Amino acid sequence: MVNELNFEEIKELIPHREPFIYLDSLVDIKKLKKASGVKRFKNNEEFFKGHFPGNPVVPGVILIEMMAQTAAALIAYSLKSETFDKIVYLMNVESSKFRSPVFPEMEVRANVESLRSRGRVWKFYGKMSDENDNLVCESIWSAMIMDKKDD
Repeated sequence: MVNELNFEEIKELIPHREPFIYLDSLVDIKKLKKASGVKRFKNNEEFFKGHFPGNPVVPGVILIEMMAQTAAALIAYSLKSETFDKIVYLMNVESSKFRSPVFPEMEVRANVESLRSRGRVWKFYGKMSDENDNLVCESIWSAMIMDKKDD
């Protein structure tokens, strides 16, 4: 069983592309249960230009998006034969707490676990930590597997 996916393998699973893909790798994968997304936010990330000039910090919504992308990659990997023509859409964010800012050149790890699934609807819990294992943020959200929209 594969326990790590690189950036190119992740791009085969989820539709996100630069500059809106926030995973460098997916590690510690336990199909249908949990995985960890890893990302180093580089100095040249586009959003740092405006958030905040002189004191750049990763926006909280991007941290939640990273956790959601980790969950989407986990489900797409776990159900690959069933999701090749599907997409995982964020439905709601039930709760989120931000504990510590993420600055340029920091690496974070989004530890995501599925709490439950009912049909095509999944509920997740995510907890993100920095390189020193300090808690950055945590969130609970739901997502749905849906058919891809035809272009």
